[in-house]
Amino acid sequence: QVQLVESGGGLVQAGGSLRLSCAASGSIFSIYAMGWFRQAPGKEREFVATISRSGSTTNYADSVKGRFTVSRDNAKNTVFLQMNSLEPDDTAVYYCAQRAGYYNPVSTRPNDYNVWGQGTQVTVSS
Repeated sequence: QVQLVESGGGLVQAGGSLRLSCAASGSIFSIYAMGWFRQAPGKEREFVATISRSGSTTNYADSVKGRFTVSRDNAKNTVFLQMNSLEPDDTAVYYCAQRAGYYNPVSTRPNDYNVWGQGTQVTVSS
């Protein structure tokens, strides 16, 4: 059974940084694209970043471009989200997700992911 476990969330002041991690187990991690999404209270889940199997291709939401960086370590079955220059609007529960279907390309659509972590809370104070 595939499991994704996020960690690294917390409370940070505006302008600060956090690094989220997502550890995968139960699948051949390196053959799946991965994604990060977030959901703020009262809002729909939204795309944040995605990374290809090898890490050579990444894609970001416009709202985080230039501030967030997604990366992965296939030897450790882990994907990361480095978040810099955090803003109060970044406050949300952050989820990592595994792309449905191995060898499929990156995607910004939540429906293209079929395995999700439990989420980690990120709170940015002003």
